[in-house]
Amino acid sequence: MTRPYDSRKRILVTGGAGFLGSHLVDRLLERKHEVLCVDNLFTGTKRNIDHLHNHPRFEFLRHDVTFPLYIEVDQIFNLACPASPVHYQHDPVQTTKTSVHGAINMLGLAKRLQCPILQASTSEVYGNPSVHPQTEDYWGNVNPIGPRSCYDEGKRCAETLFFDYHRQHNLDIKVVRIFNTYGPRMHHADGRVVSNFIVQALTGQDITIFGDGSQTRSFCYVEDLVEGFLRMMDSGPDMTGPVNLGNPGEFTMLELAEIVLRQTKSKSKIVYQPLPQDDPLQRRPDISIAKEKLNWEPTVELEEGLRRTIDYFLHLVKEVGLV
Repeated sequence: MTRPYDSRKRILVTGGAGFLGSHLVDRLLERKHEVLCVDNLFTGTKRNIDHLHNHPRFEFLRHDVTFPLYIEVDQIFNLACPASPVHYQHDPVQTTKTSVHGAINMLGLAKRLQCPILQASTSEVYGNPSVHPQTEDYWGNVNPIGPRSCYDEGKRCAETLFFDYHRQHNLDIKVVRIFNTYGPRMHHADGRVVSNFIVQALTGQDITIFGDGSQTRSFCYVEDLVEGFLRMMDSGPDMTGPVNLGNPGEFTMLELAEIVLRQTKSKSKIVYQPLPQDDPLQRRPDISIAKEKLNWEPTVELEEGLRRTIDYFLHLVKEVGLV
C-alpha cells in the first residue's frame, strides 16, 4: 500500500542546498509541495538553490542540524552530512556529530510531529565488503578507528537510532543506503572520482587513479536516486528499509577514466597514486528489494549521465570560472 501525494505538504529537507538535496527540493516543488530547505552551507552552496530564490513555496533556513530545530512540517528528509572523504575528513568530529546529533534532533522533531522521516544513509556502512554484491542483510566490514570511520560509523549509528525510535516510539522511518551518485551540482572539489576525473580532464590535468585502477564502483545518476527517495517516502509505514539505492552496473576506475577522456576529448594522461587507507576495493548494490517493493531501478546509463555531468562542469569551467 502506498501513501500518494494527494495534497500539498510542508516538507523539510536537511542538507537541501547540497548536491542531492537540491535535486530533491526541485522534485518536491514540482509535486506542488512547500519545501523548507535547511543547510549550514558547510558543503552545500546557495548556487545550487539560486534558481529558487523567488519561488513562492520555497524557504531557506541556514541552520546546523546538530542543534534542535523547532518547526512544523509534514515530512522530513534527513540528508545533512558531508558525503565526500575530502569534506568529511576535514573535521571528523563535526562529521560524527552531524550524523549522530543530527539524527537525534531530526528524530525528536519527527516524534513530536508524528510525521514520517527518511534517513539518507550510505553504502559506506558496508565498509570494505567481504560480500559482493552487497545486500541489506550484510552487516559490513568497517574499521571503527580509521580515517573514514567518522562517516562510516556516524551513519551506522544514525541507522541504529532510526530503528530504535521505530521500535521504541513506533515512528514511521525510512532508511535508504545510497551508493555512488553523480550528476550536475556535484562540488567541483569534493574529491569524488567522477568530479575529479571530469575536472582534471577539462582543465588538462593528469587523471589521478588511486590504486591500480581495478577497484570498482557503481554509479547512479542523481535523477534516478531522487526518484528512489520519493518512492521510499511514498511507501507504507511497514516499509522501513534499509533499502539499497544505486546502480548495479559495475565499472573499474580505469574504465571510468577512459569514458571521461573520450567524452571530453581531453589529452590528459592517466597517472597512478597509492590507494588511501580503508578505501573499498569493490562496491555494487543488490537492488532486489528496491525493485520488488518500490518498483524502482535506475534508467540513466553511465554514458548519458556522464554527458550531462560533463556539460555542467564545462559551464563552470568556461562561464563561472569556479574550477
